[in-house]
Amino acid sequence: MLLPPLIFGTLIQRYKRFLADVRLEDGTVVTAHCPNSGSMLGCAEPGSVVALSRSDNPRRKLSYTWELVQVDGNWIGINTFRTNGIVEEAVAGGAVPELQGYACLRREVRYGHQRSRIDLLLEDDQRGRCYVEVKSVTLKLDGRACFPDAVTTRGQKHTEELMAMVAEGHRAVVFFLVQRSDVECFTPADAIDRRYGQLLRQALQAGVEVCVYGTEISPASIVVAEALAGDWRQHEEQQT
Repeated sequence: MLLPPLIFGTLIQRYKRFLADVRLEDGTVVTAHCPNSGSMLGCAEPGSVVALSRSDNPRRKLSYTWELVQVDGNWIGINTFRTNGIVEEAVAGGAVPELQGYACLRREVRYGHQRSRIDLLLEDDQRGRCYVEVKSVTLKLDGRACFPDAVTTRGQKHTEELMAMVAEGHRAVVFFLVQRSDVECFTPADAIDRRYGQLLRQALQAGVEVCVYGTEISPASIVVAEALAGDWRQHEEQQT
């Protein structure tokens, strides 16, 4: 996915979850929208180099949107609003072999008994339906990419709904998009949300599939890269 032209600065603070004060390279201080509802543990340290996009839409309260942060010299994508589009582009372009062979791809389709919206729904007359829940991963602990970075009751509910889809005879996939390049593998963040880790492992046993893919990130683009291995052992020693 190509990114719009970005403006660089230094993070002063992130606050109220969705706001960030940034000092631009010319010294101007702006308030940007932070499109990430997680804790952003390790990705919101004051003094970090960040990249913002800017909108000229006069109806927007905040012209700037926080897109990337640099940690230890590596760019990390923190705009979760882009995640589904990045994965959709990769699937459509044939970069995810596990999700090929479907005639139709739709986004944000209601499903399940709780009427959630599935991120991607793949459909084919021969292969049936494949429900794909996409998760953006930015947390790094002990060299591993971890999810979630905060307790996620929403993620727990989605995992239960995917198990229900498998029980009904459909295919279901959790797709973890790791938006940083300095990790070796993926594991659930048990010390942060033990229940989510338990449910994810239960879902694997029930037939829900897991895809974990890394990304190549620059101020110009975010592109799905190679698949990463998953480590499904419990890692309660992780500390926040």
